[in-house]
Amino acid sequence: MPPLEIITLPDRKLRLVSDPIERIDDDLRRFADQMLETMYEAPGIGLAAIQVGVPRRMLVLDVAQREDETASRDPMVLINPEVVRFSDESIVREEGCLSIPEYYAEVERPAELRVRFLDRDGKPREMDAKGVLATCIQHEVDHLDGKLFIDYLSKLKRDMVIRKFTKQARLSPKSTAL
Repeated sequence: MPPLEIITLPDRKLRLVSDPIERIDDDLRRFADQMLETMYEAPGIGLAAIQVGVPRRMLVLDVAQREDETASRDPMVLINPEVVRFSDESIVREEGCLSIPEYYAEVERPAELRVRFLDRDGKPREMDAKGVLATCIQHEVDHLDGKLFIDYLSKLKRDMVIRKFTKQARLSPKSTAL
């Protein structure tokens, strides 16, 4: 399967709120597999469907090798994810994004959470997450709600990032900015 194209800032699709998935079938599972391959090739640890231009509530992630380079891959597919509980404790972690290449910033988020979702077979699941996994889930669920990690930065920093990527898009021959 060829990798999908990851859309980048300033593409306005990144601000769309994704629609719930009504039916889980073989086509959706193939799309999830394509998203995983795209994420691994990028390389990244998470990818929301909207990042490949599809406004549907699905994300893929794999943080196993982020925490232990010798670990085997542990891909996850979360369909219609909903965070049902956040911890009161927060943590600051450096984040990056495949849709905002080569830009990193520290973001404060809840340290732990519980997420409810459907797995790739349509079975309801709930999972507790902490550490990098909790951060990754929050980052990707934000994408599904049209929010980017730069939205957690000061207005000055956020505006600088947006200007930089808007200028790059204007100068790029294959600009997809709207």
